[in-house]
Amino acid sequence: MLISLFSCEDEGYLSSPDAQLKFSSDTVMFDTIFTTIGSTTQHLRIYNPYEENILISRIRVAGGDFSNFRLNVNGTPANEVYEVEVPARDSIFIFVEVTIDPNGQNLPMVVQDSIEFTTNANRQSIKLVAYGQDFKLVKNENIGTTTWTAEKPYLVYGNAYVDSVSTLTIEPGTKIYFHKEAGLYIKGTIEAEGTFQNPILFTSDRLEEAYKNIPDQWNGIILYSGSHNNVFNFATIKNAYIGLQVGTIEHEGFATLELNNSRIENMTYAGLFAMKSKISGYNNVIANCGFYAAALLVGGEYEFYHTTIANYWGGYSSRARQTASLILSNNLIIKDSDGSEVTHTGNLEKALFGNCIIYGNNRMEIELGKNDEKAFNYYFDHCIIQVPDTFNTSNKEHYRNVWKGSTYDPLFMDPYEKYNYALDTLSAAKDKGSLEYAKFFPNDILNRDRLADNGPDLGAFERVEKKDEK
Repeated sequence: MLISLFSCEDEGYLSSPDAQLKFSSDTVMFDTIFTTIGSTTQHLRIYNPYEENILISRIRVAGGDFSNFRLNVNGTPANEVYEVEVPARDSIFIFVEVTIDPNGQNLPMVVQDSIEFTTNANRQSIKLVAYGQDFKLVKNENIGTTTWTAEKPYLVYGNAYVDSVSTLTIEPGTKIYFHKEAGLYIKGTIEAEGTFQNPILFTSDRLEEAYKNIPDQWNGIILYSGSHNNVFNFATIKNAYIGLQVGTIEHEGFATLELNNSRIENMTYAGLFAMKSKISGYNNVIANCGFYAAALLVGGEYEFYHTTIANYWGGYSSRARQTASLILSNNLIIKDSDGSEVTHTGNLEKALFGNCIIYGNNRMEIELGKNDEKAFNYYFDHCIIQVPDTFNTSNKEHYRNVWKGSTYDPLFMDPYEKYNYALDTLSAAKDKGSLEYAKFFPNDILNRDRLADNGPDLGAFERVEKKDEK
């Protein structure tokens, strides 16, 4: 009897009607998610601040079983649980998920509920808030000639194919989201013509803030060899494995692309991966990739003006990047399944970089892979390149007005955390550009005038100093 008595005393709970639980937050918030698609899991921590155990007599979602929200209370999946103990000076977790039903509207919606806690007849509550977006689903579809509009975002599950006789037109302001391992594959033509006011977005379907700049969330976009007249203008491609692959080694012919005023960022392998293709572009940012920001292989023809190629990869993997930001090569060696090597070669007819920046956090950010049996023509004109001071740039057939090494750091505003590749006021890239090129591209990626000051800046961004108010 004595043992039983003492056991009962040890298991007693705080009985004060004034007992108040403490919470890690007063609101569990979900960023915009797609309707019918579940969210990531958020968590809430419940603290017992007292020296005695607390018994929460009931924890429930106010909306009950009809709520869009789902709870897991300390390991128990249920929207209503009873008699949950929180030890003295300890805590428990509640995990929350949400699924939002489509409402047939085009604008984002908000779904709200709350978690109610009853302790010693004392009630407390925590808000639940989720923002949802209705969408058009594209699931493993072969797309004929069609137009995607900005009316609703598109969600690609699996893969979307554009066949060799079809054209996919994407209107300004359209947003295309891709589920894990999904991709867009173009054998015909894609015309993604955004505007400065209404750019086009290609990214993953994880819209939570924590996933904003995480790579490898989807596969990427492939333009097959034989795919011509492709255009990306005022477009952003981000958070994939390879952002934009132009050309396929296993198919005959070549792909063509106009790439302007666009950003390709945060890729696990490469931002722009081109093989035996023809690409022209200006006002582009290609940045933050695990291996190459831009790889131009097996020859081809390439022209880039006022383009920023910047690679400060880090923070996503313990593996340090050993590769250059930019690789130019007229060959590619591929291993077969049996371990044998196959070499593919092609003439590099042209690789012109005018008023560009190629920079990063490696000492050598340019790699040149030459096969003597094929043409290997490249030219850097009015460019900052990140190479050692000993790197030979004396050959006028390849280099003209090139600034190299850490002395000519472009001083990007914040390349590591905010991925901002605009120029600081002390940037070595200021006013260094060729006026000849700038006249063809008088506005930068932010639509600012390059010709309004002492000279055009290198890269995609023109530094505009604030005028002295005096």
